[in-house]
Formats: sequence, structure tokens, C-alpha cells
Amino acid sequence: MLIAFDSTQQALRAEMLLEYAEIDIDICPTPKEITAGCALSIHFPSAELEQVKDILTSEHVDIRGIFEHTAEGYEQRL
Repeated sequence: MLIAFDSTQQALRAEMLLEYAEIDIDICPTPKEITAGCALSIHFPSAELEQVKDILTSEHVDIRGIFEHTAEGYEQRL
């Protein structure tokens, strides 16, 4: 799974929050297929989706969306 952002500030904030929650994440460049205002995205395991959504919602982190990589490309899940 991948979270895309509209701002670097929100990406760095999400990184801090998810690391604090001990979720295994990787910072990566935003794929070209995803239109976002920020060049940073966060990869995380799909098994952590509900916890990630809960953290982002409760902490009011603004995101472009959560995407899943499929054979056809990235599909938006949130």
C-alpha cells in the first residue's frame, strides 16, 4: 500500500506518527502514475491498512489518497 500527499509537511508528519506506532514503513518517491503535490510517499504493509487509516484520521493528516499497486498500476483505496 502507498500513501500519497499534497505537501511534504504532511508526509513527514505521517512518517513520524506511523513510526511512533511501530508500523513498518518506507519513504519513497511518489510514482508518476499518481498525481500529487508532494514528491514523497509512504509504503506500508496492506495488513496495517486499518491502523494506518485510524492514525491518519485521528491525527488529521491530510493525504492525497491511499493506493494499492496492482498489475494494472495503482488503484486508489481511500
